[in-house]
Amino acid sequence: MQPGFEDNHTDDSFLEAMVTNANVVHRDLSKVMQDSVSISQYLCIVALVVLVWSYTLSSTINYNSLMLLDLLLLGLGFLIVILTAEIVSINLLLHYLLNITYFITGLYALSPIYHTLTRSISSDSIWALTALLLVLHLFLHDYTGCTVKAPGSPKNPTLRSNISLNTSIIASVLIASRLPSRHHVFAIVLFSLQVFLFAPLVMYCIKRYSFRLHLWVSVGLMVVTGILIHRLNRFLFVLLLGLLIFVTVVCPYLLIRIQKYKFEINGPWDEAKLCFDITD
Repeated sequence: MQPGFEDNHTDDSFLEAMVTNANVVHRDLSKVMQDSVSISQYLCIVALVVLVWSYTLSSTINYNSLMLLDLLLLGLGFLIVILTAEIVSINLLLHYLLNITYFITGLYALSPIYHTLTRSISSDSIWALTALLLVLHLFLHDYTGCTVKAPGSPKNPTLRSNISLNTSIIASVLIASRLPSRHHVFAIVLFSLQVFLFAPLVMYCIKRYSFRLHLWVSVGLMVVTGILIHRLNRFLFVLLLGLLIFVTVVCPYLLIRIQKYKFEINGPWDEAKLCFDITD
């Protein structure tokens, strides 16, 4: 401040240093559409989980089929994680096998409790609460990472991702409590946890290994989901198809379209930014 001038005084050269849209990121439509495939992919994964829930509740899928599906998913997921890992060691294999053993043992011990957990609650309340929890799960899910730390990844799951995982687990337990036996409860909760807990990890490993392979897997998953949903209900198929088109095509287009309305100004009035680490 100089004497003889007001606090808000500016000279004629003040606006000469103004810069517009210096930090605006110019996005490419195809790149944004490719990135949005991760969201569509996970929507299909959740749709497949709900489909298995529906078939299990209607006794279309029995206990033996569920256990076979659980074993196939566990083996396939374990194999993909190992094959896509940059470094494979015996310690890593033992670590995963030990965690999976603890996980399955604890789940089997708790299955009788889950079976009778919501006996005093009406089925309508269970369906409504499950739907609400799944919507909350999709809203909070981290579509750029995974729910557990991937091998070699420096990033840990975020708090929002952990909350999203917890909502999916609660929804799975609510559905399982409506099944006829504790064996069904064990099988369906194991299936749900494998999908909600490990499917994002598997997809993350595939994406890190090869983005092109990630796209092909996502497209195949969408096709399979569409076929299965169409056999169940045509209205749900149309709803899912419209949602996928909206997420994969419409939203990226709208994002690119509104970029031209973005207006950012920078100048001498901006706060100073440190160009060094304050901890040094």
